[in-house]
Amino acid sequence: MIEGVRTKSLRLIPDDRGYLMEILRDDDDLFMGFGQCYVSATYPGIVKAWHAHEVQTDTFCCVSGTVKVGLWDGREDSPTYGETNAFVIGELNRTAVQIPPGVWHGWVCLGTELSVVLNVPTEHYNYDQPDELRRPWDDPEIAFEWHVKGG
Repeated sequence: MIEGVRTKSLRLIPDDRGYLMEILRDDDDLFMGFGQCYVSATYPGIVKAWHAHEVQTDTFCCVSGTVKVGLWDGREDSPTYGETNAFVIGELNRTAVQIPPGVWHGWVCLGTELSVVLNVPTEHYNYDQPDELRRPWDDPEIAFEWHVKGG
């Protein structure tokens, strides 16, 4: 696991009306504060990557559909510098993934349906000075396979 990345299995509470899924609580080990809360929808087969933050920690989960999350440790002073991680999360694997500053991340929508990812970052988005670093989704420096190449 990349240094500083944490995951949490999400609790699903079903009853005869449907279900409730707890994602992040202020008494969770993952809770680091609250900047804002938003969802990001992704069409099937689309890759949303790579980006990283200098200050912000992201905590996200896929609440509809399925995504493959990709992580790459771009922090030169990290013991896991250059390592990658992949997590398939969504309706069949309800998991929150927490990503510290300096770890590049993104996801690809798997399957044939729209995916919806909920993010609770520690900072709100600053329109005047975004805490946002970007690289192309297919950056050759990052050895990560977004799509399955065979069965």
